[in-house]
Amino acid sequence: MVVQEVAPVAPGEELHAPGAGLPVGLAKRPDGIYIDLSLSPLTLTAAINEVFHSHCYFAGLNYPVLNKALYGIGPEVGKPGWARMADEVRVLAPERIALYKNPKLGRGYAEYYFETLYLDEMTLPDGTVIPERPTRLDVDEFVAEMWNKGILFGIEVAAVAAAIASTKADRITVATELEPEPGQDATVVEVSSDLHRSDAPKTRADGRVDLGSFQNRFPQIKANVRLLKKLPPVPGHPGFDLAGRMTPAAAPKDLTLRFFAGDGTEARELEDGEYLVSTREGFLNVDAKSNRISITDKIVSTDGVSGRTTGNLQLAGAYEEFGDVQEQRDVTGGDITVHGNVYGNIHSRGGTVVLDQNLVSGSIANAAGNITVTGVASGSVIHTAKGAVHVGRAENCVISGTIVTVGEASNCEIIADEIRIEVAEGCAVAGRNVEIDSAGPRRRTEMVVYVLVKDVSQFDQEIADLEQRVAGFEAANVAAQQEAERIAAVPDVRRYLALAAKLRAQELQLNAEQSLLLRKIAGAVATELQAIAKLRTDLQAGQTQQKLLRDKLARVIEQKVEAAGIARCGLRMVSGETMVRTMPFQADVAALTHLPAKDIKQRLRGSPSGELLFCDSAGSLDWHLNARQRPVNA
Repeated sequence: MVVQEVAPVAPGEELHAPGAGLPVGLAKRPDGIYIDLSLSPLTLTAAINEVFHSHCYFAGLNYPVLNKALYGIGPEVGKPGWARMADEVRVLAPERIALYKNPKLGRGYAEYYFETLYLDEMTLPDGTVIPERPTRLDVDEFVAEMWNKGILFGIEVAAVAAAIASTKADRITVATELEPEPGQDATVVEVSSDLHRSDAPKTRADGRVDLGSFQNRFPQIKANVRLLKKLPPVPGHPGFDLAGRMTPAAAPKDLTLRFFAGDGTEARELEDGEYLVSTREGFLNVDAKSNRISITDKIVSTDGVSGRTTGNLQLAGAYEEFGDVQEQRDVTGGDITVHGNVYGNIHSRGGTVVLDQNLVSGSIANAAGNITVTGVASGSVIHTAKGAVHVGRAENCVISGTIVTVGEASNCEIIADEIRIEVAEGCAVAGRNVEIDSAGPRRRTEMVVYVLVKDVSQFDQEIADLEQRVAGFEAANVAAQQEAERIAAVPDVRRYLALAAKLRAQELQLNAEQSLLLRKIAGAVATELQAIAKLRTDLQAGQTQQKLLRDKLARVIEQKVEAAGIARCGLRMVSGETMVRTMPFQADVAALTHLPAKDIKQRLRGSPSGELLFCDSAGSLDWHLNARQRPVNA
């Protein structure tokens, strides 16, 4: 149904009084049925209820206008007043009422099965017999009958009209409830550009970084400066269920701006809103625990600054270090570049972490981004949640990430989605896609490679059950089809069916005697006709179920193939005893890479499990997982 703009009746234009059987709130005028939007929704609902319960309906109904009148949802119609809602009110004939079945109700929606319909044979008073004939539902009748069946809101008239116009039998969603629209919680926004610190280290004239100085570590704020503005809460909009009952939206949360005020700041109500304002000049300090903003007349630092070092650094932006990061020191930031050696710990919120020299007895963790260690990583832990790790040489390290590339690795535990190693000695490696140029043990430490294979066995039982059910429906459908054909082949039944088909197609006209004779023939084969009708009904239902099960089976198989994904292992050269096994896993590979270093080491160095793919001291391997075949556990 196309929603057209409607306009209220002009002042002084006369409307017919609510007569002709129309309840209060509805009026009939020459160009259609009008509804009084100035009345309460309760009154209008009672009026609509009276019309529909009288087995009448609104022909040419503008359903959005009805929703606007009853629930306040729909097109704007200007000022409250009379608005045109339909062409006329018509009586719904009993034979039409019987066409409308009960919808199938779900949680928040209703479905209706549309199929080819027939009106029963009729005999007019003059003896004329109107044979059984096809018919269609009507959108306006549908709205009225669904109302009488408890669906007062949310009918998708466009979908209903399309289903009625289609000749294909189908079950579609004909009504959905309207979820309440949540409001917006109160929040604060920054209105001063001086709130942010610049944690970038000060660069000396020779190009080195002075860790004892910062460009603007502690911003200085003037007095009477607006720092934060409170945005008040915005209420949401209610929803409605299929019965027309209102579902209120959750109340948005409010906040008290003065709770953010520390020393030197206060909350003020100004002409354009509530602000957090500085009351004096000084340095900005933000308490990370309470989120209170203070303006103090002296610098307050909790970073542990000493005469020789800045202590642990909390950096807001990118950081570049030309010196060394000493042991037991933490550097937290993003886009971190260190041109010296790192003996401490680097924590990055994102971006890239680049080490030009070596990582010794330290750690690097990047929440989202790549890690590159150009030199040697020794006795360290390297982890990126979302990104690639590139290491020139690694010794006694635990490395995890999305993609790991190592030039030379010895005595390391490495786990990632993709792994590329030139030379691996005495390592325990696990990945979905593993490529090693040369692999072998190192002294007494074995070389083991695990190919991570997604465990998709949970699909097998469902696939077997679906195949069995499909076969059962197929056998039942064949039996029903054969039985229906057998009964239809009986001579009297065959002749009657042929005559009935010609009558429905209006290829044959019968007089009163012939009609009486046809009814006698129908009575003689009534039992067979009922049996055929039941078999055809059962067959149609069985074929529908069989198709649905086949579609579901295909989807489950594709889900299994997709879940299994791709897994491979390539060893170009094996120089010493090397073992390759599969390692089934339930969760995503990322969940394995997020394990603590000690858990990764225990998992890769623990008791071997999975299917044995390779165990030899020489040769090569190029193994690929067949995505449509379940891996076999050893």
